[in-house]
Formats: sequence, structure tokens, C-alpha cells
Amino acid sequence: MRFDSSVTSVSWIPSESVSGMYKAGFAAGASHYDDPPPEVIEDLDGLFAARRFRFANRLAAWIEVDDGQVVDAGYAGRGYISDTRFGWGPRRGVMFQPAEFPEIKAKPEITATGVRFSQTTGGRTGAPMPRPVANAPYFRWLAPTVWTTLALTIGTDGSVHGEMTGASAFPRHWVYDYQGKLVAKSGLADFDQWMLTAHGQHSPWGNEDSQPLVTLAESALERQLSATIMRGGAKPAVRKVAKDALLTEQGQPGGDVYLLLDGVLSVWVDGAQVGELGPGAVIGERALLEHARRTATLRAVTDCLIATAAHDQIDRDSLASLAELHHREDAGR
Repeated sequence: MRFDSSVTSVSWIPSESVSGMYKAGFAAGASHYDDPPPEVIEDLDGLFAARRFRFANRLAAWIEVDDGQVVDAGYAGRGYISDTRFGWGPRRGVMFQPAEFPEIKAKPEITATGVRFSQTTGGRTGAPMPRPVANAPYFRWLAPTVWTTLALTIGTDGSVHGEMTGASAFPRHWVYDYQGKLVAKSGLADFDQWMLTAHGQHSPWGNEDSQPLVTLAESALERQLSATIMRGGAKPAVRKVAKDALLTEQGQPGGDVYLLLDGVLSVWVDGAQVGELGPGAVIGERALLEHARRTATLRAVTDCLIATAAHDQIDRDSLASLAELHHREDAGR
């Protein structure tokens, strides 16, 4: 019997994620942030042709099982990396062809219960990005390296487990399961760290990988509300919350609803941690619905970027629906 499966990462540049002198180019429209990829991928090649992402890694694989034992296994996926365009107008002025690196596919690890596959894809944009770097030669002209490393385990019983085990610090990486459904994402898109460290041999092609901070995907309602907050009217106030700082404190007054743009927050109730939140989470709605006091303490696990929704951007019915999905605080009681 043959079992086929896959896991896919799609990488893109979210709004407000670029810093320093490069941010000016995005602000002026010479370059652009990306719209979020879809919640379900039905046609990865079509998204690539439409330039809906910066790069992608599709680890597809198969195993042959006879009488409960693996008799053969192999890969079937590939990587994608888009060109980069700078300028104004629909055609944009200058196009740079990317440098796609050779795919790294580990030899399938066959065990008594299944096969584990691992695949790294990536490269760099052809656009020059002069910058200082952390190691010799201490200055680079080429763009930093981008990549993801995916792992996929297919069991002899047909079970499947996919995960992202390595990734560059930038851009944002979303992970999709074998059905094409969004299931996880990188918790940080650290532009400054990426610019400083992802060069030369400091990548999987130089035997260095970086373990990403991976969080579960937020709900479909939160993704809808995220678009409303960021693009539905007045531009939201965006601020940074430093690692270990508090965004909210249980029992304190509060009337704002927040969108976590980047980073990871831990959720605490009565002194006990009851969960963690990643990018895309919309939080704070219960204080608006329940006596205007915070029902949980939110602490920054990493440096975080937070957008504050305008009071008239989210209707009460949506807030109530969001509260029904959340109720994380009740789990700690």
C-alpha cells in the first residue's frame, strides 16, 4: 500500500515588519508588504505565478508499505522563490532574479513504525542589500539568506505529522498541513536579526540552522478581524512591548482590543500560565464585554509588536463571538 502526504511553508513580508532605512522604501511604495496568504492552499503554483508569497517549501513524500513494513520511500516536493521588484506602478521599475539554493533533502529515516523526511529550501533575492553583519567580513552587499526546514513523518498505518524544524529569522513563515490548511506559523519575523546574521555560511548550506519559535495558527475569525483592524479604516496605533513586559494585568481596568502583529505573549490567570498567543491573535475583548476589567495578565515572551484597534472598528457581535472562542482564562480556574 502506498501513502502520500505533504507539509508546506509559505513565507511573506507582513506589514510593519521592516525597520531601519529599508522601511522608507516600503513607506514610499518602491517596495511592498504582502497580503496574508490564504487560510487554505488549493493551488500553490497559482499563488507563485501571482507572486502571492516571497518563497515556499513544499515537502511532499510517499512510502510503500507491505505487510506492515516499509519497502520503499521517496520525495516529491520542491521549493519556490519569487523575483523581487522595485519601483512604482503596476509593472514596477526594476526586477531582480532570485538566487535559489540547492534543495537539501535528508535520506529518509526508516523505522519500524514509519518514515521521517526532512527538506530545506530557500535562497536569496537578487536585489543588493548593503549592510553590516555580525561576523567576518562584517559587511555584505548581497541580500540575506531565507529558508525553512520542514519535517514530515508518514506512519505505516497512514498517520501523518508535519512540522517546521528550522527557519530564517525573517520573513513570516506559515505552515500548512497535507490538506492545505493553515496550522502553525513562526512567532517572530525579526528583520534586524536576519539582516545581521543570515549570510555566507550561516545557513543550512553552511551546516547552520535556526530553530524557529512556532505557534499555533489563530482562528479564522481572528484573521478576519486582523484585516479589519489593519485595513478597515483609521490606521491603528502600533507600539512595541519589550520582552518580559506586561501588556495587560488581571483585574485592572481596560477598554482596548489588541492585535498581536509579531512576537509571543503568555497568558496568566491567578498566577498560573494557561497558554501562549502568537501573531494574528486578537485579544482584550472580554474586558469590553465583562465589566471593563482584564480577565488575564498578558506578558511578552519575546519582544512584541502590538496594534490597538479603534473602538468603532469591531462590532459587539464579533467581540462576543471572539470571546466564545477564547475563554482561555476559564481553563486556569
